[in-house]
Amino acid sequence: MILVSTHDLPRAGALRTALSEAGFEVELVTPDERLDRQDAALLLALTGGLEGGAEGLVRQARRILEVPVVAWAPWRGGSVPEVAEVFAPSSSVDEVALVGGRLAERTRLQRVTGIVGATDAMQEVLERVVQIAPVSSTVLVTGESGTGKELVARGIHLLSPRRHKPFIAVNVAALPDTLLESELFGHEKGAFTGAIDSRKGLFELAESGTIFLDEIGEMPLATQTKLLRVLEQREFLRVGGEKPRRIDVRIVAATNQDLRDLVRTREFRQDLYYRLNVLHISLPPLRERRADIPLLVRQFSRELAERVGRPFPGITDEAMEILARHSWPGNVRELRNLVESMVVLAPGSPIQPRDIPAEIQRGDAGGGSRLLPVPIPRAAEQGGAGDLRPQLEFIFRTLVEMRVDIDDLRKDFEAWRDDVPRMGGSEVGVLSKGLPADPADSGAGLWPDAPILDPDDEVEPGAPEGVVVYRDGMTMEDLEREAITAALRAVGGNRRKAAERLEIGERTLYRKIKKFGLDQ
Repeated sequence: MILVSTHDLPRAGALRTALSEAGFEVELVTPDERLDRQDAALLLALTGGLEGGAEGLVRQARRILEVPVVAWAPWRGGSVPEVAEVFAPSSSVDEVALVGGRLAERTRLQRVTGIVGATDAMQEVLERVVQIAPVSSTVLVTGESGTGKELVARGIHLLSPRRHKPFIAVNVAALPDTLLESELFGHEKGAFTGAIDSRKGLFELAESGTIFLDEIGEMPLATQTKLLRVLEQREFLRVGGEKPRRIDVRIVAATNQDLRDLVRTREFRQDLYYRLNVLHISLPPLRERRADIPLLVRQFSRELAERVGRPFPGITDEAMEILARHSWPGNVRELRNLVESMVVLAPGSPIQPRDIPAEIQRGDAGGGSRLLPVPIPRAAEQGGAGDLRPQLEFIFRTLVEMRVDIDDLRKDFEAWRDDVPRMGGSEVGVLSKGLPADPADSGAGLWPDAPILDPDDEVEPGAPEGVVVYRDGMTMEDLEREAITAALRAVGGNRRKAAERLEIGERTLYRKIKKFGLDQ
């Protein structure tokens, strides 16, 4: 439902007609009307700016209904408070209906999926969920522990054509290796000691629905092989079974680890990684979207107050500022636990800074500061202003990431140089595009998915496009420059695709392009 104010009746009537034709239910509200959560509104549209008592409607819409607000004409009394979009008086009804409809649809999606956040990062996540949900492709969700990976998986399921079928969540790390295969694929009677009867596995129970495999990086290699067969053939064998069973299940996997690192250390199958990483959603940690913390606190406090059956008096701006400064190493899960304790132990008045645990007030609960080699004092304590931790953490993370990239590149090349036979005396060729038919045959080259040229192949000075040639005397930088140049040429200069081919981050690729002067 979209609420439209009656400040300007002709405009309100025209807007109601336009929104109704777009498929929305519309209700008119008077300037002095009291809004209630039972209205199930998605948006408030003001037809007369913010004068004439409209501020009250805006405040109720934002703080009680928690919906966005659009308004015609700017407010002449100062800055526009809590309004998502302000339209000039000359703006057409169709323009307002179009923008308002999009905002209302976004609100509806957030309520369906449970994904809370107004920052660009979370809006991008929501858009990805909407794009991914209608298809049946496998999805890999990555992010730190507590960022809401299962919530995203449930959102994908709820917006998909499978929404009326089962959604089954499995924590791979919580099941012993000896039981995991039986739990996932089931077993036949007598398959092992204690198997007194046949039993369906979770894949069979999720038939026509979605199965969520959390902490996929903890899956044993033997079970990874069986999962790969499910992804490729859409069939599996029960433990002790002889007859393949066909299934129609969408797989959403999640991990807080870097699966590419696990592939390098041979703890995770490379072919399975490619099969899982068809569609990818990356969730940002809470410390990178601090503007969402007030929204999350209001959402959690309302839900938890209803659950425990007691009113929550709210939280002061000063206390909220403390929460927004904290690094939240446990991310959204940690914040929710804190809000639950505040709801249960609320002193009967709004939460003050003194009511917040001391470690949260100090900001030293082990968040991002744990990544720093030494404790970093606040700038304010050194006579400066603000808190240096976020900036220093970002710098430290970037330096570590650069060092890891360089070390990995050096190790991969050294292993490749030792393993690959030389051709033509001192030249070795490596294709920089295309994947091998069998990833296991790709060797340990500069990029794991680059096939090795046959020793009998001739590599002439004018090598074909997409081929990088190594000669004695070339440095790592020379080879790296040639590889990047070949990759960019192969994809017509598209840096994102080139980064994917080289299996490095876009930011790392941009940095190297600038370093080698390839952006000229």
